[in-house]
Amino acid sequence: MPLVFRNVVLTGACGGLGQALARELIGGGAQVALVGLDRAKLESLAAMAPERCTVYTPDVSNSPAMQSMAIDWMAKAGVPELVIANAGVAGGFDTAEADDLAVLRRMLEINLLGAATTFQPFLKPMRVQQRGALVGVASIAGWRGMPGNGAYCASKAGLIRYLESLRAELRETGITVHTISPGYIRTALTAGNRFAMPGLLEADEAARQLLAGVHAGREQIVLPRRIGWLSKLLNLLPEKLHDRVLRGQPRKPRVGEAGATVIPGLSDKHPPT
Repeated sequence: MPLVFRNVVLTGACGGLGQALARELIGGGAQVALVGLDRAKLESLAAMAPERCTVYTPDVSNSPAMQSMAIDWMAKAGVPELVIANAGVAGGFDTAEADDLAVLRRMLEINLLGAATTFQPFLKPMRVQQRGALVGVASIAGWRGMPGNGAYCASKAGLIRYLESLRAELRETGITVHTISPGYIRTALTAGNRFAMPGLLEADEAARQLLAGVHAGREQIVLPRRIGWLSKLLNLLPEKLHDRVLRGQPRKPRVGEAGATVIPGLSDKHPPT
């Protein structure tokens, strides 16, 4: 990718899409603040261009920690042109299980609150320079609730609405807000899925499409586009029929079940596998 964004903050840089975005940005010559929880993975990415990368390992839902990261990065590199709130977790959810309420809470903290704590420290400096792009990685799962996936769907639906609000607030300030709605990307988050994943996209291709869309100024970016049309067509079905179709699909593993993805920060009572 040719150099388009020179100064970037990227959360969730340890995940499949995050690593692909980091490689694309670093390969294009950008300075990148790599934010995530797995220091070894982040340092491996930073090794591509150590003079242009800094590794940070805060919990994205911890506002003071995220503010400290932002202050340090801006002191080193200046105000970013692009901030990507990509940190996210996924997992099955059953309201009948009391322990799963902790999963819902933690998923909301990371997937929804984490986007706000990522953007917040940069908003005033971006307003001063009257430019910048804020990118939130949501999901088509936020378009409609799915059985057994209520926590993830709720967190992503909330993120979509939050980004809509932020976009309206920042309209005509020179700061753009971009909502990314991926379908299925081949990452650790989808590895445990037991259901069909139409339009499965490789992470590197998803990263290229995402950055190209932001550079082109698209405020709504679906990856890949055809999965968005398929989702919209399914949503035209009557409610009962739509629910019947989805109920027949295998559900995403819950925390503690085989194939479940790790959700960092859960209590020992409900440990990640």
